[in-house]
Amino acid sequence: MTYQVHSVTVPSQVTAVIRARVPQHELARVVPAFCGEVWTFARTAQLASPGRHVAVYLDGAVTLECGVEIAAPFADSARVVCSRTPAGLVAMTTHIGAYERLGEAHSAIREWCEEHGETRAGPNWEVYGHWVDPPAQPRTDVYYLLAR
Repeated sequence: MTYQVHSVTVPSQVTAVIRARVPQHELARVVPAFCGEVWTFARTAQLASPGRHVAVYLDGAVTLECGVEIAAPFADSARVVCSRTPAGLVAMTTHIGAYERLGEAHSAIREWCEEHGETRAGPNWEVYGHWVDPPAQPRTDVYYLLAR
């Protein structure tokens, strides 16, 4: 897939998430599990307008916040906390296709940053589009916060 990477300023989005430190090799299992758990919590707790699933990678050691977008802040539970995606200038691209190939989108953004003299500021995140048919063609927007 050819990726169109560009920079854009994004606002912060309120999220309901589970925060955990996760080994890289466990992400393919943990991200869907956490998203499902938070989605169930959001519906049960009647949180305002639960939206798309999101995974925010806070550092290179894979401290992860994983859950759903919501419309308004809420009181934390024992497991699910209120958070926000980062805001500011980002490099971003869209991946269409299997989640197993998301690494290609991340590589495209890192290469674009090098080519354009941009410094990544740390966090990066994925926002997963709503379910589509065929299921092998989901949309995932990938963001990297840039240093300015």
